[in-house]
Amino acid sequence: MTTPKALSGAVLATALALQPALAQEGDFPNRPIRLVLPFAAGGGADAVGRLFAQQMSADLGHPVVVENITGAGGMIGTARAARAEPDGYTLLIGTPSTHGTNSAVYTKLSYDPIKDFRPVSLLATSPLMLIAAPGFQGSTVRDLINAAKASPGALAYGSYGLGSINHLAIEMFLSAAGIQANHIPYKGSAPAMTDLISGQIQFTIDGPTALGFIRSGKVKLLGTGSAQRWATFPDTPTIAESGLPGYEALTWFGMFAPAGTPDAVVARLNRAVDQALANEKTRAGLASMGLDPAGGAPKKLGETVEAEIRKWTAIAREKSIRLDP
Repeated sequence: MTTPKALSGAVLATALALQPALAQEGDFPNRPIRLVLPFAAGGGADAVGRLFAQQMSADLGHPVVVENITGAGGMIGTARAARAEPDGYTLLIGTPSTHGTNSAVYTKLSYDPIKDFRPVSLLATSPLMLIAAPGFQGSTVRDLINAAKASPGALAYGSYGLGSINHLAIEMFLSAAGIQANHIPYKGSAPAMTDLISGQIQFTIDGPTALGFIRSGKVKLLGTGSAQRWATFPDTPTIAESGLPGYEALTWFGMFAPAGTPDAVVARLNRAVDQALANEKTRAGLASMGLDPAGGAPKKLGETVEAEIRKWTAIAREKSIRLDP
């Protein structure tokens, strides 16, 4: 039988156990927060990170200070964030490369995208897009597939580089379609786009950076990598509905904290992201980049990372794509 004295002791013990977490949430933050961007200033991750840093600073009552730590395809900055003190004062903007393709293609990785991080929130997403040279004699995904089948190995596609997100996305497309094409790796999106416009390569898959070229008619949009038709181009079929069911390839941005960051701190940061996404300035900023607002519980981002790693690891193994860091 539990005595009143024992019961009151248990209640006191529970209250004492909860006190640090409650105090931590109540006190957090009490100083500036560092947001690590593992890519160079001026890119997509940088723009997204700075947008959220500005909006979250107001809600949190302390500055969120951006720090670009670049190198090795995002691996240096990501590893640095993983080793930071798990107190919520160091965060990371992660992408499909830092938390997806890197673990799929590199033989050694200086961090574990799942074990070394706690998801905070998915920030924004956008479908990758299958685009063709302006001189390509066709306007649909099926036209491209038929052209590749009619002349096996005659078509060439460009990527941002070996093991990049669009390299794997194109290889996944080729595998699903049962076709072959020559891979021309470039050092980034800009030179690949230049050669696509000039017809040196026939197609590629790109993200929001291609929007201006699509809208100006410099390249042809054949299909999107979203599960459903994208509101930005509602008349353009998805790759999945064009005869490749299940095909999905997105670019996304997520916020992460080091593993071991307390639940209460993660919850507070998650609420700050939600507040930022409720702000029209944030939504307008994302729209100007061709991105859709995301948000949701930390679990949503965690599930996204796990699914990305499974998908890209499978295609990397199928195509024997392995790189040294």
